Amino acid sequence: MFTHQDLRGLQSRSLKMQGWIREQTFSPESRKTLRRFSSWEVAELILGMNQSTFRGRLASDPSLPAGKVEPDGRQRWFSLEEIDALRRKLRVKGKPLIPPRPAGRAFRTAIANFKGGAGKSTVALHFAHAAALDGYRVLVVDFDPQATLSHSMGLTDVSEEQTVWGIMARDLVRETDRMSAAPVAAESGTALPRRTIPASIRELGLQNLRIGDFIRPTNWPTIDIIPSCANAAFVEFASAQYRHLNPEWSFFAAVSRYLDQLPADEWDLVFFDCPPAIGYQSMNAVFAADMLCIPSGPGYWEYDSTTSFIGQLAEALEDLDAGYGGAQVPGVDLPKVFRDVRFLLTRFEPGNDLHRAMYEAFGKVFGDKLADHPIEATRAVEQSNRFLSSVYEIDYRDMTRETWRRARTTFDRAWAEFHAAMLPEWQAMATENTSLIRETETEKEQA
Repeated sequence: MFTHQDLRGLQSRSLKMQGWIREQTFSPESRKTLRRFSSWEVAELILGMNQSTFRGRLASDPSLPAGKVEPDGRQRWFSLEEIDALRRKLRVKGKPLIPPRPAGRAFRTAIANFKGGAGKSTVALHFAHAAALDGYRVLVVDFDPQATLSHSMGLTDVSEEQTVWGIMARDLVRETDRMSAAPVAAESGTALPRRTIPASIRELGLQNLRIGDFIRPTNWPTIDIIPSCANAAFVEFASAQYRHLNPEWSFFAAVSRYLDQLPADEWDLVFFDCPPAIGYQSMNAVFAADMLCIPSGPGYWEYDSTTSFIGQLAEALEDLDAGYGGAQVPGVDLPKVFRDVRFLLTRFEPGNDLHRAMYEAFGKVFGDKLADHPIEATRAVEQSNRFLSSVYEIDYRDMTRETWRRARTTFDRAWAEFHAAMLPEWQAMATENTSLIRETETEKEQA
C-alpha cells in the first residue's frame, strides 16, 4: 500500500540520485557550460568556409577573434560569442554571414504530438541549437511538466511560478481585472458581472511580475528559456479551476498575449516544446504558434497516435471557434490559422524495412508536408539523449569523428529543411504585418 507520504519518500530518494547524475553530467558547480568549437567546425560546419581560407582571414585581420589555441598548437577553439563576432565581420564570396531576419516579431513554432517519446524535446533542443549556430537569437518555451528541455538547457532549480503556469495565472488576474473595469457590456448596455479572484491567487503577486521575470538565460549565450518543472504538472487542474472563477477568460490565449508583450526584435525564433496531450498548456502553445511541427517515430503505433493527435486537435480548435461564435478574443484570431504544418520522422533507421514502409505511408498521406530528411537513429544521438545534451554540444573527440559527423548531419539536414519551409512564411508574415500597419496609419490620418 502506498500513500502520498510514501510517494514523497520515493521522490526524496530520487532527488538525491538526480543531484549525483547532475554532478556527472554538468560541471563541478552543477552548472551546464557550453564547449568551444574547433576551427574546423567553425569554418566548414558553421560559417561554410574552406579551412585554409578561414585561417588566412584570421592571419590577415588581427581584429578578428583568434580563439584559444590548444597546448599542442594544432587547433584553435572558439566560443559562440566569438563565432557570432566572426559572422558579423566576415563575408563569403561577397555575401554577409548574418542569417535572414524579416522585420517584425519572432517566428513561433510549436513542436507537438500525443505520443511520448516521439522526439519533441529532442527536436526542440536540436533546432534551437542549430538556429543559434546559424546566428539566430532563440527563445524556447517548455510547456511540458516533465521539463526535459529545461533540464537539457541546464535549468533544474525552477519554481512553478516561473513556468507557463505562472504566465497563465498572471493573465487570469489581468484579464479579469480588465473585464471588470469595463463600464458596460458591448451589446446589452448592462454592467458586466464583477469576477472575484481569490486572495490565494492574488497574494502570489504574479500579476505584478514583469514580462522578463519568466525568462531565464541558458548555457548558450543566444538562447533563453521559459522553463518548466515537475511541480507545474498541476496546471491542468489549476486552469480548470481558473475557468470556473471566470468563464469569460480566454485561457488558450494567455501565452500568446504574454509573448505579444515581448520586444519584437529581442529574439528571432521561438520554439515551444509541448506536453504529450491536448490540454490547457498545449492549446496555449498551439494558439501562440505560427507554425506546427509534428515529430513522430517510424512505427505503426506512432502513425496511429499522430493520426489521433491531428484529429483531436482539429476538433478542439473547431469547438473553441464555435464556442466564441466569432467574438473578438484579445491576443489571438479565430479560427486559428497556421502558416504551415510540417511532419518529421524521428529515430529513423534507413536499413529497417518497416521504417522505410512507414515513411512511404506517411508520405502518401501528408505529401510535401512530410520532411524529406528524417532524423536518423545513431549511437551519437543516443549518447546525447543520455547526457541531456544535443549532438552540437558533444565534443567530436569523445567518439570517432565519423560517428559524430553522421549524427550532426542528420540534424543539420532536418534543420535546413525546416528553415527553408519556415523562412518564406516568416517573410510573408512580415510583409502582411507591414501592410496592416500602413493601413492602420492611413485610417488614422483620414480620421
